[in-house]
Amino acid sequence: MTYPTVAVVILNWNGRTFLEQFLPFLMQTTYPVVKWVVADNGSTDDSMAFLHTHYPQVHQLSLEKNHGFAKGYNLALKQVEASYYILLNSDVEVTPGWIEPVIELMEKDTGIGACQPKILSWADKTKFEYAGASGGWIDALGYAFCRGRVFDSCEKDEGQYDDAAPVFWASGCALFVRSEVFHNLNGFDETFFAHQEEIDLCWRMQLSGWQVFVCPSSVVYHVGGGSLPKGSRKKIYLNYRNSLMMLFKNYSVAERLRKIPLRLILDGISALQQVFRGDVRYVMIVLRAHAFFYRWLLSSKEKNIFPANRSVYPHGIYRGSVVWQYFIRKKRRFTEIIGRKG
Repeated sequence: MTYPTVAVVILNWNGRTFLEQFLPFLMQTTYPVVKWVVADNGSTDDSMAFLHTHYPQVHQLSLEKNHGFAKGYNLALKQVEASYYILLNSDVEVTPGWIEPVIELMEKDTGIGACQPKILSWADKTKFEYAGASGGWIDALGYAFCRGRVFDSCEKDEGQYDDAAPVFWASGCALFVRSEVFHNLNGFDETFFAHQEEIDLCWRMQLSGWQVFVCPSSVVYHVGGGSLPKGSRKKIYLNYRNSLMMLFKNYSVAERLRKIPLRLILDGISALQQVFRGDVRYVMIVLRAHAFFYRWLLSSKEKNIFPANRSVYPHGIYRGSVVWQYFIRKKRRFTEIIGRKG
């Protein structure tokens, strides 16, 4: 095959430890036409000095402050030329030959706009990792889950999701994306700052006629929680807030009227559950997220308040409620909920 140019772009924020740990694996990549870029999001550690000394072949981009995942990547990728971008978290261990199968798949099927590898847990390499597993789905109310991970239940990888398949979203921790598609869609929504911006981008891709895939013959291992640890209050806030904005942006008016009120109610129920468990401050997190959403609705002048009827129904939206299936019916595996591999 003719090898298109690929740029592996790591957005770094105080990630010296991860760079030191995982760059040796990255440097063993066998793909013949690849460039390495680390975009530094205003780090205060010695990340860039470390790179300058030990990895001079890695191109450095310096951003003046921490812009978050969304704006940080938008600013960085405007300065990177390649046919494909691979957005790679600094806390990811890659495996031999991890680029070739994904690029081969995307070159054969020119309708694929974005793709991810199979993502396993670095701490337990027999299990799928939370942030992507073997490709992401959402339910009708915007709750994200994966082939191999539903809420906090991560399945053991037994080859059950080893087929390359269309999915709803590809994980931002190892996101392969055509550069022209990324830029034509204006990249990530910078209002999101971090979390779920890749789901929003993949949704917009599908509405624009592109497919999103997972390619499990490529495997990476993800530590997770490198910037915002799991369970951190900021992460919880961003997830509640960004999910609501994403639903409003991408659903039709009729779907918004049906689904967003239900989502708001479920958010309230989940907050009350945390109160009964002794976490009174959780309610304030959810209220702050909802308050931001309402302000956003009133203040955003460029928002398409009355979008045209959607003629495309994206792949990977479960029409039922994953909350109901998981918490009430106690279904913990993806195939138990969907009834198939996806």
